[in-house]
Amino acid sequence: MVKVGSQLFTAEGPRAVMALAGLGFGIFLDLKFHDIPNTVAGAVAAAAELPKVHLLTLHTLGGAAMMRAATKAVAGRKKRPGLLGVTILTSMDEAALGSVGISGTPAKRAVELARLAQEAGLDGVVASGHEARAIRAACGPKFLIVVPGVRPAGAATNDQSRIMTPTQAIEAGADYLVVGRPISEAKNPRAEALSISLDIDRIRRSPTT
Repeated sequence: MVKVGSQLFTAEGPRAVMALAGLGFGIFLDLKFHDIPNTVAGAVAAAAELPKVHLLTLHTLGGAAMMRAATKAVAGRKKRPGLLGVTILTSMDEAALGSVGISGTPAKRAVELARLAQEAGLDGVVASGHEARAIRAACGPKFLIVVPGVRPAGAATNDQSRIMTPTQAIEAGADYLVVGRPISEAKNPRAEALSISLDIDRIRRSPTT
């Protein structure tokens, strides 16, 4: 899949999704909806009409009613995107959470938000690989875990504070990895993408994972 995030979607809108879908890519539409339930329901319904949108994100901090409204907005469709709740952003550590009035560690808050997302009917969450094992234990084997902030060994951390290598994230239980700037900011993005893809394939074939 190709991730379409807020930067690309703001610049090009739905035509970016249509163009990538036309090239045969599945779309991870990472727009992190966060608003009142009715508004999010409408946004999710509109996003579900776009071609080849396989995964779609919204913020768990919007609350249970908002997440239930999103779930209801795509209920009954033969093909619908998997709904993912963003838990705690990988750029935030405990101090950053405290500065916005959220107490406790990112790990504890992420697991609680994952449980809330599951109860509201979401298909999975976006969470740091550092929380993946605990979320898997709390939410079971069928609950999707998408891990962002993935950095190959030796890559720059950028503005991420809770990162993992592809190997670490997969071993922690990730179903999908999100790899952005290590590819987009590489001198040769195509070569870097192929290298990371081969690494992931090798990890997944390993008998220890």
